[in-house]
Amino acid sequence: MTASDASTSAPDLTGHPAVRRVLETLAVHHVVPEVVTLPDAARTAAAAAAALGITPAEIANSLVFRAHAPDGTVSPMLILTSGAHKVDLVKVADLVDDVDHLDRADADFVLEATGFTIGGVAPVGHRTQVPTLVDVSLSRYRHVWAAAGHSHTVFRTTYEELLRVTGGHAIEVA
Repeated sequence: MTASDASTSAPDLTGHPAVRRVLETLAVHHVVPEVVTLPDAARTAAAAAAALGITPAEIANSLVFRAHAPDGTVSPMLILTSGAHKVDLVKVADLVDDVDHLDRADADFVLEATGFTIGGVAPVGHRTQVPTLVDVSLSRYRHVWAAAGHSHTVFRTTYEELLRVTGGHAIEVA
């Protein structure tokens, strides 16, 4: 199935409040993406890649972690990583200032921090400003695909555009 096949066999979700938040945020950055609605929920990079007919490495996974500072405070951190990678939490914590360690956020933490449910977390459009890191391996691809605010929606973007619209920092995460 190609991206256009996926879009034509599923309902239009661009009016969904979370998807609209993503589109409005992207518009502020002069980005008007084509949102592709997948026929089934794509809660994993493998599922999204299969629906789009691409490799998991071309999926920009939006993963939220709990960043523990040396003073004991905990805040959200978004890591946009290639779907082919598993984030090395120790490595990333060592590379990021003021982070003692990272751990995986639960569904409630993700929803509170971003306004998105797991499976639909987009790189932009969050409820609050979330510090963002972008996996340098995504730079290998002309285009990558990211969640658009709903587990059935994705949009095509580029590594450079992800850095620009998120204000993120390039980092090696695996």
